[in-house]
Amino acid sequence: MMNKRMLPAAVGVVLAAGVSVAAADVSLFGHIDASVLGLDQDGGTDDINFRCTTCSIGFKGSEDLGNGLKAIFMLDWQYDIFNRNQASSGTNSLLDRDQWVGLSSEALGKLRVGTISTGYKSHGAMIDPLYRTALQGRDRGLQSALHSGAGEELQGRATNTFRFDSADYSGIKLVAHYTLDSNEGDGEDSNPYGIGASYENGGMLVFADWENNDQSGPAMKAGWKAGGKYTMGMFGVMGQYEHVDDSSTWNDDVTIWHLAGTVSLLGFDAYLGYGKGDNDDNGADYTAWTLAVSHNFSKNTMVYVGHSQVDCDAGTAGAALSACSGVPTGRGEDDMTAFGIKHKF
Repeated sequence: MMNKRMLPAAVGVVLAAGVSVAAADVSLFGHIDASVLGLDQDGGTDDINFRCTTCSIGFKGSEDLGNGLKAIFMLDWQYDIFNRNQASSGTNSLLDRDQWVGLSSEALGKLRVGTISTGYKSHGAMIDPLYRTALQGRDRGLQSALHSGAGEELQGRATNTFRFDSADYSGIKLVAHYTLDSNEGDGEDSNPYGIGASYENGGMLVFADWENNDQSGPAMKAGWKAGGKYTMGMFGVMGQYEHVDDSSTWNDDVTIWHLAGTVSLLGFDAYLGYGKGDNDDNGADYTAWTLAVSHNFSKNTMVYVGHSQVDCDAGTAGAALSACSGVPTGRGEDDMTAFGIKHKF
């Protein structure tokens, strides 16, 4: 972890290394999403406040090694422009995001090692036009918890991990990750893994993913999904179906699906998504929907406004996605209205 005083020093090191980094083609990149939220949770939070959704800054680069081979790397950190960490802990620490090094081949693909988003998470992001905003599907009932968090137990960002992405073979791409257990004293020696495939052609994308935490009995966790999107002119449709089996945390089998559509007209993009989660063991379920309108001032700057609701039944709090965890009783509605601006650089 890196505190806020260390970031200027890191930037200074890169800039001071001018000649060296030029040969390695290093660039600075980042993401800022600032929004005003109105929250209304039955039995829970009722508030209007700011949120910085996965705001981040980092460095990435490559070095041409010849014969179609490149060395590649990324160092990415998350921060909060509203200093919410400052209020709770007295610090505004930077949090580690994807941080890896690897090799890329034009003919074969790329192999990376470090902390890396899984293919399961990456494919989910490709069908969410509100990804990395306050209304992103993984936070609002449309995608499971396997798209979120960081760690060695099938979180969306896998630590201590190898990831391989194949080259593009006529629109077909393969992805796989393998995680090494970093703690020999935790009572288990499992190495989680996952595989996936996608096909993209014109306005069509389809994908499928499967992952397993390499454990059995009460510690087992696994998930699979299939989904995609299709865009034709001003219209788009997208969705996915997931089945999550998690004995380690939720002690249940959960299915999560969503369908969504987009319409682009007069410079504005409208999005409507509807989803449902069912606990196959205890019958508890929830429904979720999100309606939003966005406008892109440029390819890097977007403003958006929208409303999202998750209607929770008893027993769903803490289940395969955490959308109902803010409702203390596990029963009732979780409503969010958001107005935000998102900028990438």
